[in-house]
Amino acid sequence: MEMLTEALRDHNMQAGPERISGSGSKGCLKKSQTQSTNENHENRQKKNPSCLTPTPATPTPVAEVEVGNTGSEAGVLEVEYIESENLNDLDYADSCLDTLLAGLESKDWVLLCEALNNVRRLSIYHREAMTEMMKNVIPLIVKSLKNPRSAVCKTAIMTSADIFKAYSDKILDSLDPLLVQLLLKSSQDKRFVCEAAEKALVAMTTWVSPTLLLPKLQPYLKHKNPRIRAKASMCFSRSVPRLGSEGIEVFGVDKLIQIAASQLSDQLPESREAARMLLLELQTVYEKSLIPQPTEDSEKVEVGSWELFCHSKLTPLSAQAVLRVTTRQHLVLGS
Repeated sequence: MEMLTEALRDHNMQAGPERISGSGSKGCLKKSQTQSTNENHENRQKKNPSCLTPTPATPTPVAEVEVGNTGSEAGVLEVEYIESENLNDLDYADSCLDTLLAGLESKDWVLLCEALNNVRRLSIYHREAMTEMMKNVIPLIVKSLKNPRSAVCKTAIMTSADIFKAYSDKILDSLDPLLVQLLLKSSQDKRFVCEAAEKALVAMTTWVSPTLLLPKLQPYLKHKNPRIRAKASMCFSRSVPRLGSEGIEVFGVDKLIQIAASQLSDQLPESREAARMLLLELQTVYEKSLIPQPTEDSEKVEVGSWELFCHSKLTPLSAQAVLRVTTRQHLVLGS
């Protein structure tokens, strides 16, 4: 929790000269971002970075525009946010590996975006070659997630999503700082950054083993920031079903129902909805797997077993709230 508190403080101090004006994009269309800078970008064009294209004479519409006037000269560059399925393999993978860390440490945001996209390509097409480097790569990605320039931040978020898919549990030791930043970014006001962070969190809950991920999410369910609690609750709710019935029994239905009940009274609807979905999952698992086999003398006990279970594990008020949610939903499904 100290890590997230410190990250929040850094996040609030990152006030930059940029101004964002956004318009929504539909489907999987690539998004572009135009930035004004006083740097000479002719040298960059010689490198022909894959994440950049010069602005054409007749500008094309962009999804988000970031403007930063830092000097008398203004160079305009257009940054493409490339979806994972549209990333091509590298023809020079070995040389790219040799210069990757230097690129991720670059002060030039253009070269930094290029390096981040190369991390994505290497993770997809050269995963084994990158494995040993990940302990050095992830801290630099976290640094980019904190970057006040939105182009760098969003590209780093997209890089995180690709890393989760490629390496899953292999990055568990480095997961905490990534998780902190993604929860922060998914809770901020810049919509296009927020949406990218939410997609990265979905990738995390999809590819990282729930038995390893759930304990890391638990502290954030009680965070003082309600938006961070809500995002963590959604991740938690998505991860529990991946345990399966046996995994839920091992983790502890009583433990999980207490967690869900506490989120059911949260101030944000996202948290409450995540708690509702989790409770319905727990009820289904309990009724299918944990109810005692019926006997002639236990029919009434069986019918009321979920209710009795809730009352045995929760305070009376919490038990009533849980039963209202689960009973109403079952009535809707049964009608």
